[in-house]
Amino acid sequence: MIIKGKVHKFGDNINTDDIIAAKYLDSQDEAFLGSKCMENIDKDFFQKVAKGDIIVAGKNFGCGSSREHAPVAIKGCGVSLVIAESFARIFYRNSINVGLPILVSKDCGSISAGSLLSVDLNQGLIKDLNSGKIFSSEAFPVFMQEIIEAGGLLSWIKKKEKQ
Repeated sequence: MIIKGKVHKFGDNINTDDIIAAKYLDSQDEAFLGSKCMENIDKDFFQKVAKGDIIVAGKNFGCGSSREHAPVAIKGCGVSLVIAESFARIFYRNSINVGLPILVSKDCGSISAGSLLSVDLNQGLIKDLNSGKIFSSEAFPVFMQEIIEAGGLLSWIKKKEKQ
């Protein structure tokens, strides 16, 4: 699976309250949550994101609470992939469960905001199409790609049950 998109850059320790404020947790609507994504850090983030864009962040992305609202908000605003140096474990699992691909890349720190990336999930290769630099990541396992392509874990399970 290849994903292409423009980079939106964030630092270390972006927590779930940064991703989606607690005051919006009474909604499960993906589009609504997406419209409020990252507003505690950048109130105009939703207006800056185009469908397919990519978030690149530092260490410990998604720390804080275990709410699924955070990856739902990211997916809801149109982001197609999150790349970070590390993720909070529950955020990592929640992202896969809701169908948001995420990659761990220890050398993603030098990727610039606004760069256009082409990411090969099968091989774990991240190519910055602006600079030509190539970065490595952990390859995204095939079964996890199937979950993403199905739209999340529940959809994947339903699809498997029909087979």
